[in-house]
Amino acid sequence: MQNDFFNLYSHGFARVAVATPRCKIADPVFNAAQTIALAEAAAQQGAALVAFPELGLSAYSCDDLFHQAALLDACEASLRTVVDASAQLPLALVVGLPLRVGHQLFNCGVVVAGGKILGAVPKSYLPNYGEFYEARQFSPADSAPCAQIELLGQSVPFGAGLLFEVDGIALLRFHVEICEDVWVPIPPSSFAALAGATVLVNLSASNVLVGKSGYRHQLVSQQSARCLAAYLYTSAGNGESSTDMAWDGQTLIYEKGDLLAEAERFQDDSHIIYGDVDLERLSRERMHTTTFAQQVRHHAQQVAAFRVVRFALPGAPGGGKALALNRAVERFPYVPSDPHKRDERCTEVYHIQVQALVQRLSQSGMQKVVIGVSGGLDSTHALLVCAKAMDHLKLPRANILAYTMPGFATSERTLRQARALMQAVGCEAHEIDIRPSCIQMLKDLGHPYAAGQETYDITFENVQAGERTSHLFRLANFHHGIVIGTGDLSELALGWCTYGVGDHMSHYNVNASVPKTLISHLVRWVAESGVIGRGGSDVLLQVLATEISPELVPGKAGEDKPAQSTESSIGPYELQDFNLYYILRYGFAPSKVAFLAWSAWNDREQGDWPDALHASRNQYALADIKKHLGTFVYRFFKISQFKRSCVPNGPKVGNGGSLSPRGDWRAPSDAEAVVWQADLARIPDEVGK
Repeated sequence: MQNDFFNLYSHGFARVAVATPRCKIADPVFNAAQTIALAEAAAQQGAALVAFPELGLSAYSCDDLFHQAALLDACEASLRTVVDASAQLPLALVVGLPLRVGHQLFNCGVVVAGGKILGAVPKSYLPNYGEFYEARQFSPADSAPCAQIELLGQSVPFGAGLLFEVDGIALLRFHVEICEDVWVPIPPSSFAALAGATVLVNLSASNVLVGKSGYRHQLVSQQSARCLAAYLYTSAGNGESSTDMAWDGQTLIYEKGDLLAEAERFQDDSHIIYGDVDLERLSRERMHTTTFAQQVRHHAQQVAAFRVVRFALPGAPGGGKALALNRAVERFPYVPSDPHKRDERCTEVYHIQVQALVQRLSQSGMQKVVIGVSGGLDSTHALLVCAKAMDHLKLPRANILAYTMPGFATSERTLRQARALMQAVGCEAHEIDIRPSCIQMLKDLGHPYAAGQETYDITFENVQAGERTSHLFRLANFHHGIVIGTGDLSELALGWCTYGVGDHMSHYNVNASVPKTLISHLVRWVAESGVIGRGGSDVLLQVLATEISPELVPGKAGEDKPAQSTESSIGPYELQDFNLYYILRYGFAPSKVAFLAWSAWNDREQGDWPDALHASRNQYALADIKKHLGTFVYRFFKISQFKRSCVPNGPKVGNGGSLSPRGDWRAPSDAEAVVWQADLARIPDEVGK
């Protein structure tokens, strides 16, 4: 397959489709024609796999007609039509029909591609309760008399233990089960996943009942999550008999518990849905979740029973050309775009931080905390956490000893915000001018600034950062409290903190695993809740509107604005948090991260979101994405690990990971970034290059 940066198949994705044709009962010719038309549509959209409903060539509700030779002969003839049509289609089809094997009849899913029948999978579990009487017409898979059958002049693998692997599409190995198979306590697909299937396909004809749609969602979601797989669910729709049942044509595509696509139910016509499955994500999850491999060992006998059918498609899906990702990629992976889910996330993160701090204070016997308040984003959120922790412990908020410590570059804006915030919270507020002690240290160092020269080097900056931290630790000693860290996950990833006696260090850091983008939403969430009063909400909104800056280098005289912009130095936090999530959580290569970022920030629908709380209206060119990703790769892998190797304690809040050496991230401080930089070079500088 052409290795094209703008083709989703080049980045570990595969496009799959689930179709529900309109059917006619006992009319295989009509049903085959509908099937072929949908398969052709799926091929036009670049799908590599399309699944159809259970017994779709005959219709499911044939009942005792299944024992009529004329119908069975017609089904096989229509299968031939489908097989012939597949010769020109660059995708695999899974179709349902009744098949005679020996002296038995089986309800089968047949896999077809490139003009060949690749395998026939009989249904394992036959429902024979309620409205179902399948055991009246069919035999279950375990009664199969052979493992190979003759079908339309071909020798075809037969059995429930078949896996189908597509050459040229890495990691695309799928398994087929049928309807009831996923409703049993241990579905066949569970063992198939352990045997390496990344995509699980269910050919269903499930009739509709009140509440059944929701249960199907739960069933498919949980099976895909447990198996760390994608799950394709088909269902029979319009045209099936309404003698005793009704049909809604529900189709679903899930990936590890996440819904990728769903069709509107009760449609009159044939319909099809698509999902771009991240096969690499599934593989990484299995690699990361070591208990998955333990299950493989524990069920070695069942796993070894599977047979793998390898095959090639007649051509590359999508023609091997540019194929954009048809999948929602969140610009803020740490922050849900859905307002309700976002509120839930903020509530839970806030409570995790508070509970962790409460535990640390309770265990240490300390009743006071010392915190530096800059008037910026991180210290604002950390102060809010401290306030809630004191409320929980039924201690006065005066036990929070808050200090704002203006230096050479502190702006009037941030100083004003720090004062207003401390007043709104009701903590014990203090102000210490660190400039005299910094001047003394600069004199001791022989630094040019102490002699009147405007030399604003890294030493000049770190003297201020270190002086603030030194004061906080000695204040904590003096008042029998602990220093609360304020630095966040994003800063730690990029090494944007002063090592040792600086903002790198504290007794306990409540923000340790919270990225910058999430902190901004947490602060806004508190502001909009109004829990600290209108004046407090106003200052929180002012903090959110303040440009992020370390404020360590003086600006121009008469200008109350910082001379430094953090994002001008290390890149936009919204992009760097995106990079962090996919590199830390999944270990994706930079080229894939760039493809995902380009997909996320060039989605016009996302750019038009009216929700100012979440939406970014920025549009990043591919060259910008590549540039900032290069900054991230260099800083994260090459120069910053030594800071992460000795961070203070702090709670992990999300599955996006933390950078604690005692938790999610253990790495050498002496690593090179060359392999990531080499992969970065694969990214074109602009679209079409």
